[in-house]
Amino acid sequence: MAPVTNGRVLFNAIPEGFPVPGETTVYDTSETIDIETVALNGGFVLKTLELSVDPYMRGRMREPSKKSYSDPFFIGKPLNGYGVGVVIRSENAEVQVGDHLYGILEHQHYSIRKDLSGLEKIQNPDKLPWSAYIGVLGMPGKTAYMAWKEYSHAKKGEVAFVSTGAGPVGSLVIQLAKRDGLKVIASAGSDEKVKFMKEIGADVAFNYKTTKTAEVLEKEGPIDIFWDNVGGETLDAALEAANNYGRFIECGMISGYNNGHSTGIKNLFHVVAKSLTISGFIIFRLEAKYREEFYKVLPPLVASGEIKYSEDVYNGLDKVGDVILAVQKGTNKAKAVVHVADE
Repeated sequence: MAPVTNGRVLFNAIPEGFPVPGETTVYDTSETIDIETVALNGGFVLKTLELSVDPYMRGRMREPSKKSYSDPFFIGKPLNGYGVGVVIRSENAEVQVGDHLYGILEHQHYSIRKDLSGLEKIQNPDKLPWSAYIGVLGMPGKTAYMAWKEYSHAKKGEVAFVSTGAGPVGSLVIQLAKRDGLKVIASAGSDEKVKFMKEIGADVAFNYKTTKTAEVLEKEGPIDIFWDNVGGETLDAALEAANNYGRFIECGMISGYNNGHSTGIKNLFHVVAKSLTISGFIIFRLEAKYREEFYKVLPPLVASGEIKYSEDVYNGLDKVGDVILAVQKGTNKAKAVVHVADE
């Protein structure tokens, strides 16, 4: 077989604000690979099928010297993130041709991997689309399921407020909260997303760009649980609307990801006055506790349609830069998926 182009998405420059496609990241086609003859040295060739673009990736676009919970991207090197690939050649006894693997993949068409470090085999008895395993059954789904189980302490009849409720994390939180018998208030940034939140069970869904969050919460609250993907003014409004002994689950604060800071919080004293519990988390710290339960419980619910999900699919590895920007600005319509290749 002749060498083929091995397209890659390279980290090109550290952005000062929003990442700029073609500047922050570039799609590079200078490399080729001969899949049949390239030396594997006991490893295997992984063909990338689906890639996930997630909000946390913005935090990796930083000076390597700055410490964080996630590794930085390095200038001139391919991005990496959650994805699904298929093994097309193997010299590793643990990995067979045709195996589908989920985990951290380089943003390139083909990768040579030594072993299963950072990867796991996917069992897909329900024949779900592979893209589901980077969304509702991947890191975003684990984030929602595991943190809800760990921190919500939900009681039937309580009120939950979910920000970014149309995204892959928030949309699953809405459905988990409804399954626990809660009233759910949810916000998102477009009327189309509001419609989706209502379809998956939100009792009150609103567009925060056209409706004031504080006014909705004052009318529909007080809230017992706040799932926070936003921070800033939304967090401040939730503090004001919180019930005594409310639980705040801090998943992300995207309002500050691209301007270097989050809007100042004025209502923090409510943490004291209302005896609030605030739980921040990073998903890999919960995974050992809930991983087995997650894969036992959730795939059948997704396969049956009891748990619904939505995807915004972009075709082609060259679209990654555009998708990163869309996710940071919130212009994507659902879970952002880059479909790199068919099998």
